[in-house]
Amino acid sequence: MSNGWSWYVIALVVLNLAGCVWLLWWTGKRRPGDPAPEDTSHYWDGDLTEYNKPMPRWWLGLFYLSIVFSVGYLVYYPGLGNWVGSSGWTSPREHNVDKAQNDTRIAATFAPYAQVSLPELARDPAALRLGQAIFANQCAACHGADARGARGFPDLTDAIWHWGGKPEDVLASVADGRQAMMPALASALGGEQGIAETIAYVQSLSGQKVDAALAAAGAPRFAVCAACHGADGKGNALLGAPDLSDTYWLYGGDTASIRETLEKGRSGQMPAHAQALGAARARVVAAWVYSRSQPQAQP
Repeated sequence: MSNGWSWYVIALVVLNLAGCVWLLWWTGKRRPGDPAPEDTSHYWDGDLTEYNKPMPRWWLGLFYLSIVFSVGYLVYYPGLGNWVGSSGWTSPREHNVDKAQNDTRIAATFAPYAQVSLPELARDPAALRLGQAIFANQCAACHGADARGARGFPDLTDAIWHWGGKPEDVLASVADGRQAMMPALASALGGEQGIAETIAYVQSLSGQKVDAALAAAGAPRFAVCAACHGADGKGNALLGAPDLSDTYWLYGGDTASIRETLEKGRSGQMPAHAQALGAARARVVAAWVYSRSQPQAQP
C-alpha cells in the first residue's frame, strides 16, 4: 500500500471513531427547552406512552468502552494503513504456523504407510479409508466419486490401464502425472476416404460390424497408427496408447467419435500430485485406486 493510501485509511478510521464519540455525546445530553422525559404526548391504545428518556449511563459506558477497545485493537493489530501493529501479527505468518501444525499432524498420520507396498496397503482397511478420502478431494472431480470415470476420463475400477496397471505404474500416474497425445491424422490418412476406411478397420479390431471392403482398405492405412498402437492395435502402455482391440473406448467407439479423434487428435492430461500430496499420501491414494481394479486385494 502506498503512503498516500495508508494515510487515507488512517484518516478514515480516526474520523469514524471520532464521529462515534461525538454522536454518543451529542445524543446523550439534554438541552434547555427539551421536553421532560415523561412529556411526549405520544399515546397508543389509551395507556401506552412513548417517553423521551435518555439512555442509561451504564449503556452509554459500554459504548465508550467499545470505542476504547477498538483503539487498543488497532494499536495491537495492523489496522491503520501501513502500521504493522505493536504485536507484529500478520495473516501470512498465522497461515504458515497453522499450516506447519497441520502438516505435522498429517505427516504423523501417514508415516506408518510410507514404506509399505501398494498391494499390502490395498488390503489395509485403515489405509483404504484414508485413500478414499484423498481420492474424493483430489481425483473425484475427473474420475467420479466411484472412480468409474466419464468420457475422456478413465474408469479406474476395471482391468484396462492405458499406462499400465501394475502397482508401480499406478503410483507413477498419481505422483508424476501423465500426458497423452494423439495427433490429428486426417492428412496423413489421405483425407475423407482414408479416414472412413481407417475408422472401419479400427472398429473391426474391436469386433464391431463394419463394411468388410472398407475395413480391408483401411488395414494398410493403419500403418500410420501402428507406430503407437502396435501392428495388431493392442496399444503400448509406455506411450499411453490404448488397446484398440477391446471394447473400451475412452472417447467413444462410434463412427463420429473416432472420426473426431482422427481429425482433431486428443490431448489427455493427468496432473502430477506428488508435490501437492507428498510421497506418503500419494502412495495411500494410489493403493486405493489399485484396489478398485483388484477385487481380490480388498479386505
